[in-house]
Amino acid sequence: MSTHSNYISSSGARRGRGIVAGAIVASLALALTGCGGTSSTEPAPDITLPAEVVDGFTVPAASDKGGEDNPVRIGVVGASNPQFQVLQDAALAEGIHLEYQDFTDYAQPNPALSAGELDLNQFQHIIYLAQYNIDAGDDLVPIGATAIYPIGLYSKEYTSPATIPDGATIVVPDDQTNQARGLQVLQSAGLIQIHSGASPLFSQVSDIDEAASRVTVTAVAADQTARSLDDPSIAGAIINNDYITQAGLSAHDAIAQDDPDSSAAAPFINIWVSRPDEADSPVYAEIIRLAHSKEWSDALQENSDGTAVLIDQTPAQLQATLDDVEQQLRDNA
Repeated sequence: MSTHSNYISSSGARRGRGIVAGAIVASLALALTGCGGTSSTEPAPDITLPAEVVDGFTVPAASDKGGEDNPVRIGVVGASNPQFQVLQDAALAEGIHLEYQDFTDYAQPNPALSAGELDLNQFQHIIYLAQYNIDAGDDLVPIGATAIYPIGLYSKEYTSPATIPDGATIVVPDDQTNQARGLQVLQSAGLIQIHSGASPLFSQVSDIDEAASRVTVTAVAADQTARSLDDPSIAGAIINNDYITQAGLSAHDAIAQDDPDSSAAAPFINIWVSRPDEADSPVYAEIIRLAHSKEWSDALQENSDGTAVLIDQTPAQLQATLDDVEQQLRDNA
């Protein structure tokens, strides 16, 4: 989902139980323009691969999954992004053939995976998968991690949260996931205090303890947060990575951001996803291993303007986070 897949949002986001549907599904406000496969038959360049191949992996025969006649079909958003070509080359060097299906409608890759039209997808974070599984009655599972993309507070006038005056107005995205996440950034920066009973995944502007907060917070559509900084009455804004250039800023201009190493950030890890009956496939595990090569990591960082925080967690760790988020969603329904 674009370069900064897990921080996108839209005015189509649902409230309450719809915590994620808008958080990534409609971040670019794009409709599906078609899916196309890409497959390389050229000799792969030299690739520096991490460690050894995974246990149980053997080069697939032509008709086996991953073989020349039966490529692994992967649903992505942005198949032209450099990390995907790096992965295709590395996989081919291992005898694994990949075919990318490129989506611009984030609502499509999970149903396509569940229906068997794809073998894997890589476009979403854990919260999004949790919401999809609950809404669809599905049980898709994470089998690998890619990165977290911190969400930040930006200002054209102030250089740190401490310099923002009391009573100033801060803008946050109005979709549920990014609003809650943005409020956590503001709280960590000492600008607001959220009532103790509010869940970090579900907090809204109405959960702010105004008497204990330094600033006033207002929610607007995610694609308007960057433009809000043109208003001299707005001291700062929580802006999703896909919109910060609208304000003439870069991700490195954030004056505060969430901590990708905190447990609160775990639901925002971007993941590789499969059907549960194929989660233990050695071919898929080898693809995940290749997606942690130096070349992949360098390409991912280049594509994210250096904002990606690379994550390497086991499927069991990712599944534990998914289970926890799904339970919170059910409890909050």
